[in-house]
Amino acid sequence: MVKQLHELDLMQTLKEAVEQGKPYLGTSAGSNIGGLNMQNTNDMPIVYPPDFTTMGLVPFNLNAHYLDPDPNSTHNGETRETRIKEFHVFNNIPVVGLREGSWIRVEGGKVTTEGSKNSRIFLPAKDPYELAPGSELNFKFPVSHFR
Repeated sequence: MVKQLHELDLMQTLKEAVEQGKPYLGTSAGSNIGGLNMQNTNDMPIVYPPDFTTMGLVPFNLNAHYLDPDPNSTHNGETRETRIKEFHVFNNIPVVGLREGSWIRVEGGKVTTEGSKNSRIFLPAKDPYELAPGSELNFKFPVSHFR
């Protein structure tokens, strides 16, 4: 999706339309493109986009379909939490893990968590924490700090 949006020169066009007041609702990859970049998505890239940046409608990245580590799992691979922590070794961008049934709302400059489940918040060099639905997301940094 990101590859096509960049190649068709639509990422900036879409961002401008949203910033001019057009409503935007994205799910899955459509949620991910609302953040600053796609460098912590769950997908294994099979094609490379010309640019990993996305619309930057919010000053953080989203991890849609976030799954908590399963202590009873026999899978020896990385968890989503591990991957996000690895992302933070090289990046200062906050990541909001959205569990199924959860989303964020941006309205009037206010960003809140919504839905039926808590969101998992990841900040560089800090332990992840939970935010209940209806909580405001405010990382108290200008967007330029994270780019």
